[in-house]
Amino acid sequence: MENLIINSSSETPYFPRVSFNSITGVCEISGESFMEETYKFYSPLMEWLEKYLSEKKPVTLNVKLTYFNTSSSRSILDLLDILREYMDSGGKVKVNWYYDLEDPDMEDEVEDFKAESGLEINLKPFKEK
Repeated sequence: MENLIINSSSETPYFPRVSFNSITGVCEISGESFMEETYKFYSPLMEWLEKYLSEKKPVTLNVKLTYFNTSSSRSILDLLDILREYMDSGGKVKVNWYYDLEDPDMEDEVEDFKAESGLEINLKPFKEK
């Protein structure tokens, strides 16, 4: 299975950076996510994740988004739902959400994701430079 890498660039400033590692099981989404038609961006991520999880390996999702729109929020919840279903079937799942200490709204957003997905999400505050 191949890694999934999507680099953000100046041509795609509304797309997050994605690094899903098939060896370590560490999957990371970082940057900003506020493109139109988010399903086109997130569908390959969901497909990759489902294929990876079919191998019954542990997975860690690290989310380091500084901003996301409502449409992206729905797609992120879809990713979390996939992880919850995997966990419910006995899979090992860890979710870490990194957020800027100066953005108290993000903490509230993550609490909403916890409630909606049923997953434990570890909040990891950091100070953006």
